[in-house]
Amino acid sequence: MWKPEHRQAAERRGLRYPSDLTDAEWALVEPMIPPAKRGGRKRTVDVREVLNGIFYVLSTGCQWNAVPTDLPPKSTIYDYLDLWDWDGTLERIHQALYLAVREQTGREASPTVAIIDAQSAKGAQKGGRRSIRRGMTRARRSRGASGTFSSTRSASC
Repeated sequence: MWKPEHRQAAERRGLRYPSDLTDAEWALVEPMIPPAKRGGRKRTVDVREVLNGIFYVLSTGCQWNAVPTDLPPKSTIYDYLDLWDWDGTLERIHQALYLAVREQTGREASPTVAIIDAQSAKGAQKGGRRSIRRGMTRARRSRGASGTFSSTRSASC
């Protein structure tokens, strides 16, 4: 149930976009951002703005071409998203924010109970090759459409 203290904690007024990081969120996340690579050019992009751009795309579901111009370029945002996904930075940020929210609401940091309903159990039982729908698999190409088949055939004639 939403209480006044919950609404105040979730308040996003005063931010440029509702998806932007607050100062408290940035203070929690900033230590997890890897430093710039040594030996190269100095980092010229504001990493907080890059995160704001990532969160903007995730929260609005917009296309990369629709990223507002007051955020870093879409290519920069995407490159950092790809890098941080690869090196685990996004996972660490998610875990830290998840734990902080649980503690803020007075819960234990990690959940102690999980509930599995009948539908989840049914979905988990299915699997393997037989449950894959025919329309979901990759179409097979005919031997005639294969470039190697036609080149082999013409070479042997």
